[in-house]
Amino acid sequence: MGPATADISVLEAMFNEGLDICRINFSHGDYDAVLHIVNNIRELNKKLKRHVGILADLQGPKLRIGTVKNNAVNLVNGNEIVITTKEKEGDENEIYITYPQFPQDVKVGETVLIDDGKIHLKVLDTNGKDSVRCLITAGGALSSKKGVNLPNTKISLPSLTIKDIRDLDFALEHDFDWIGLSFVRSVTDIVELKDIIKHKGKRARVIAKIEKPEAIREIDNIIDVTDGIMVARGDLGVELPMERVPLLQKMIVQKCIEMSKPVIIATQMMESMITSYTPTRAEVNDVANAVMDGADAVMLSAETSVGKFPARVIEIMRRVITEVEELDSIYHKEHLPAIKTATYVTDSICYNACALAHSADVRALISMTNSGYTAFRLSSHRPKAQIFIFTDNLSLLTTLSLVWGVRGYYYDKYESTDQTIEDLKAYIKKEKLVKDDDLVINIASMPMKERGRTNMMKLSYIS
Repeated sequence: MGPATADISVLEAMFNEGLDICRINFSHGDYDAVLHIVNNIRELNKKLKRHVGILADLQGPKLRIGTVKNNAVNLVNGNEIVITTKEKEGDENEIYITYPQFPQDVKVGETVLIDDGKIHLKVLDTNGKDSVRCLITAGGALSSKKGVNLPNTKISLPSLTIKDIRDLDFALEHDFDWIGLSFVRSVTDIVELKDIIKHKGKRARVIAKIEKPEAIREIDNIIDVTDGIMVARGDLGVELPMERVPLLQKMIVQKCIEMSKPVIIATQMMESMITSYTPTRAEVNDVANAVMDGADAVMLSAETSVGKFPARVIEIMRRVITEVEELDSIYHKEHLPAIKTATYVTDSICYNACALAHSADVRALISMTNSGYTAFRLSSHRPKAQIFIFTDNLSLLTTLSLVWGVRGYYYDKYESTDQTIEDLKAYIKKEKLVKDDDLVINIASMPMKERGRTNMMKLSYIS
């Protein structure tokens, strides 16, 4: 979301083209502008009977240089330059960095990358206080406030900055569905954020953005404790050799599927459509490959926030996704549940329901949930059958808009298991989502009124 999507008519066109989640990037824009967009999203959800969710993307400890003279200086290969923590206007000889601990954290020989890796510096020495001397190994034009990456340096900044805490308070106050945590380095970062959300009595779930080498080293534990993952390929491809990113993307998606966590592929998916009416064929292939990998969501950034064709880019992306979803190989990723766990019964029911759906050519999987757990588990098996989730937890409907293959509906009757199963089948038939003689599987908890964990499965025909 951004200036290009501020008009509600533009946003409505994006809804109609297949938008499921709106990402608010707190690196840009003020709270009034954000609130305007949030109100527009919720107004359109009511008008169009949709459940589009909202993701708050926290900036995190993003390192930047300060302003430079005339907003452009030329750094020449072989020259030296000083990076200082004393705020000043930069030039060819000295630039300011917004990272007070930089001279203490950096070591001789480490690399400093500026502007998404376009400029490379090598650390020659540091005074350990406020100044670092560097050699320019790959120079070029440098403008103000460009991002800085330190792929070899152990950064001592907290994952949640003062600005992030303020932005998080705003997002929680306005009941955002998902909170994206930038530059995750360890499980502790996620646990701290979850503790804040829980302490404030809010329901938002956490997306861990994977863009640091430390996160890759701890990826299994991070996926385990987070609610979802974003493969943030921009910074990831700067912090690590860019040629590693495609295989890392596939590895992370596979792990997320096996651990029933939604995964977003992000950055430069249709970058050329910021200004162009059509994408490059390479971008079309990139989106298609993310779908074939098994991603829950593919994300747009500047293409929709400041691009010329925000609704058109959603349309193109949807067309690519729809085409790839004709491919049988993207479905049926059934994975056995872990035994002797607290959730084993539910996990086993979900696994067997999806396996049966596969072998019996079932049209729909139907379930009720209050926490969303069953929806996440069913989705992770990537069944070809449609997944219809009913809940009396209204806020869950917008949360589930991120999850692969799930359609959510409101339902609040808890009379009996048999009656509920018939109600839900009648509803999806009335909505023309299924037809007579289609096979469907209902999974539920018995007894229904106790709202316990899913423990039963029923295969039947629509009639």
